[in-house]
Amino acid sequence: MLALRPNCERCDCDLPPASTKARICTFECTFCADCVDGPLQGICPNCGGNFVPRPIRPENKLANNPASTKRVYAKTN
Repeated sequence: MLALRPNCERCDCDLPPASTKARICTFECTFCADCVDGPLQGICPNCGGNFVPRPIRPENKLANNPASTKRVYAKTN
């Protein structure tokens, strides 16, 4: 199951579970659309893979399957 990380690893903006701006790579590295489309140019700085929009977990499923609260922020990206 996807972790649904709560923030962009580059700019640290919030990406709640219902965010349509969240992008992930095959390893679930999580970035916002602005960083992916801008400075990252569609390439994950961690693994070199591409990004896709992160799926939205229905709100009624979050109670039993909560999103991650662990923030990942790497200032070097």
